[in-house]
Amino acid sequence: MIDWQWSEFKELSGQDVYSILKARQDVFIVEQNCPYHDADGVDQSSWHLMGWGKEKQDLAAYLRIIPPSSAEDTVAIGRVITTESFRGAGLGKDLMKRAVEKSLELFPDHDLYLSGQAHLQAFYGAYGFRPEGDIYEEDGIPHIAMYLRQSRETA
Repeated sequence: MIDWQWSEFKELSGQDVYSILKARQDVFIVEQNCPYHDADGVDQSSWHLMGWGKEKQDLAAYLRIIPPSSAEDTVAIGRVITTESFRGAGLGKDLMKRAVEKSLELFPDHDLYLSGQAHLQAFYGAYGFRPEGDIYEEDGIPHIAMYLRQSRETA
């Protein structure tokens, strides 16, 4: 049983922040061998979705939603992870479903964007994301820009 929690940064406890940063470091920096600055100054303006295992001790899944910076900008979904001990249980599907729903609830007039690993195009495609542009390398891993475009009138 996973306990899902949405929080703005100001609502996160010190333990929440520690758990998030540890999970992101474990997955992106250690497992994927991608040294980069994870503390990028974006977390403070983002919404954070955490999926907690038993008694809110184990962070099972996580992502953040980065709000648009202008009326024309996109909403970005990033840092999408399922931690190692919880993989294979379908949490990624629930995580993305919740992310799309919350993004559209908070920012109904904005397109959604994510930079996904190229081999996960079908996974993200199941939530309405479509690839745009060419595959590119990010930290030595093939990625592609994917968008969920909102239907709206163009001027």
